[in-house]
Amino acid sequence: MSEIKRKRCAVYCRVSSDERLDQSFNSIDAQREAGMSFVESQKDEGWELAPDFYEDPGFSGGNMERPGLKRLLKDIQAGKIDIVVVYKIDRLSRSLADFSKMVEVFDHYNVSFSSVTQQINSATSMGRLMLNVLLSFAQFEREVSGERIRDKIAASKRKGMWMGGPVPLGYIVKDRLLIIEPQEGELVQRIFEQFIDNKSTTQIVKDLNQQGIQTKKQKSFCKQGIYKILHNRAYIGEITHKGESFPAQHERLISQNLWDEAHAILASDKRLRNRKTWERKDKHDFLLRNIAYTEDGDLLIPTATKKPNGKVYRYYVINKKLHMGAETSQSWNFNADQLETGVMEKLLEYLRSDHMVDKYWEQIQKINPGIDEPQAVMLLFRRTAELWNQFFPVMKIAIIQSLVKRVTVRHNGAEVLMRYEALGDFVKAITSKDSRLHIEVLEVA
Repeated sequence: MSEIKRKRCAVYCRVSSDERLDQSFNSIDAQREAGMSFVESQKDEGWELAPDFYEDPGFSGGNMERPGLKRLLKDIQAGKIDIVVVYKIDRLSRSLADFSKMVEVFDHYNVSFSSVTQQINSATSMGRLMLNVLLSFAQFEREVSGERIRDKIAASKRKGMWMGGPVPLGYIVKDRLLIIEPQEGELVQRIFEQFIDNKSTTQIVKDLNQQGIQTKKQKSFCKQGIYKILHNRAYIGEITHKGESFPAQHERLISQNLWDEAHAILASDKRLRNRKTWERKDKHDFLLRNIAYTEDGDLLIPTATKKPNGKVYRYYVINKKLHMGAETSQSWNFNADQLETGVMEKLLEYLRSDHMVDKYWEQIQKINPGIDEPQAVMLLFRRTAELWNQFFPVMKIAIIQSLVKRVTVRHNGAEVLMRYEALGDFVKAITSKDSRLHIEVLEVA
């Protein structure tokens, strides 16, 4: 009599809702026990439980982003599993496409699939047919349920009902209705009134943070948060859905006149910002965009201002200043022309020098034996330096961005970290020891 082959069985359990998971015995427990009993009933066939269970409480079956499922597939690929056991097929997946991917993995590693409540075995052609039929119905059910939920949300919002999401500052939720919270409501009123008075979100952020006033999530206010408050139509008694607004069932917090005054300022400010953005993009672009940082690691953001006389002043400003106001950082604003000129001059000086090639010629030659003379490499660099002033701005930006990895700006100068690998394989041998250049840059307030 031949010996029965041992089959290691993994029990997979899933429930899409986390409701009642804190009870002493829940749906996950029931699925696990049913799976264990099913494996025990097949003991004569050589089935035995794998040493681990694979469970995803509170995860949807509509995708594969589940920690328990990922662990199961990883163990299958490691050869630790022979059979996957689930209570019902839709516990494993409700997506026909996802299940097809799983079946490919199962087939590749000779793993079969069984359901406790449905007599299905993926090891047979009939079992595969039943799997696909049942899974098609499971996916159809999920999609219909999703459509019903979306339609219900849309219909409810058209009636002005609050359907969840982040609760706006100034409100609390009671019986699925937004109720004004008096203290927060006064704060929202103050934000709108102060914006109308001084037209500055930066000043609002500065005042709120100096007074220790925080958001609902107990975080400091920032300019983006203030803009969201100023644009939230819930404050004028409306519910929005896909770009449309509907009269809400909750009480308005801001008068229509106050809202209209604030948005007249915002509309004017938007036109001004769009004009400045166009100017920066088309006329005053920056060589060091996205590669200039402070010594603390804060990104320096390019900005330009145009005076009434038409003269444009360009700066690199610390990111925190733009988002939370100047008082959040001790760093200076850096004159863009001076900083860029310093970086360009030092870079061109280095490209013109013999040092760059001479020092590493042996290493360069090993990597590129076809290069006969170091002078050929030096000519490449020198030619770039000589033609620099003839390049269009867009070409200069491309060269700087390819050669310079990072510029670290301090109050008394800047350090340039080169990106030698961008020049090709023949300069990859150059180490970072000599890739830091120091330039003098004066800061401006």
